[in-house]
Amino acid sequence: MAADPRQEALKVKEGRQTSIRFVQALKIRQAAAKDRPTDDQPAWKRRLYTVIFESKTPGGKAFDVSLLVAIGLSVAVVMLESVKSIQPAHGGLLRTLEWIFTGLFTLEYIARLLCVRRPWNYAWSFYGVVDLVAILPSYISLFTSTNYVMVIRVLRLLRVFRVLKLAHFLEETDTLVTALRASRRKIMVFIFTVLAVVFVMGTLMYLIEGEANGFTSIPNGVYWAIVTLTTVGYGDIVPRTVLGQFVASFIMIMGYGIIAVPTGIFSMELRQAARAKDARVCANCEMTESDRQARFCRRCGKPFA
Repeated sequence: MAADPRQEALKVKEGRQTSIRFVQALKIRQAAAKDRPTDDQPAWKRRLYTVIFESKTPGGKAFDVSLLVAIGLSVAVVMLESVKSIQPAHGGLLRTLEWIFTGLFTLEYIARLLCVRRPWNYAWSFYGVVDLVAILPSYISLFTSTNYVMVIRVLRLLRVFRVLKLAHFLEETDTLVTALRASRRKIMVFIFTVLAVVFVMGTLMYLIEGEANGFTSIPNGVYWAIVTLTTVGYGDIVPRTVLGQFVASFIMIMGYGIIAVPTGIFSMELRQAARAKDARVCANCEMTESDRQARFCRRCGKPFA
């Protein structure tokens, strides 16, 4: 029985997409491997790298758990420091704890720079910048007068960014990044479509309702369209005319359908990225296989290694 050409074309297309995602996942793994110390570097450096960056080892697991607890407690301290009823009674204790956590994170940052192969590259990476931002505000506060309330609030906000250090411990971060990269064009097209809709609807409501009903300008109408389309509905501006209420009802119903579009796009790419992460390449014909349970290549029939 002859195979359906359309099915064969779909299989080829799916294989190409899986191959692309497999290559992207492989590049991410290779980039991470570039930071690992070489065999000719000191043994203490390799051991330190294993503890800090490889969470599957016993030492790595203990380090990750300890750092997770420290991150959670440090963010809690920053939050409690902003509560006026707690600050007068426990301000000294909170500041002491803040400097203890700052010291721990400083030692961790230095240790990460010492154990990687290229410290400068890590310092300018996303995780390196996050680690630096986690400790920098406390040292900046030493040279800042406490009279500048806004500066203190900004520094407190930056210290809360320590929660971003949790990204170190998410093993599926690479999969999420791959899925976001693969879906960025579709999501951008979706965003531009939504922007076009809200501009048209906002202008239409400005013409229908007018200044007498709160739609004082086109930007005001666009703001109302965004709030309505995203199903937030603050209620500060509401249509009064029958035609305006009819248009508003249409936008509300359309909003429920629009919300599901980016979720579906990202979910599909996330599934494909997860499959590509476990994909294997046939050594004989270089066919990419994403099925974990496959034992033989679907093209040449050779067994996978």
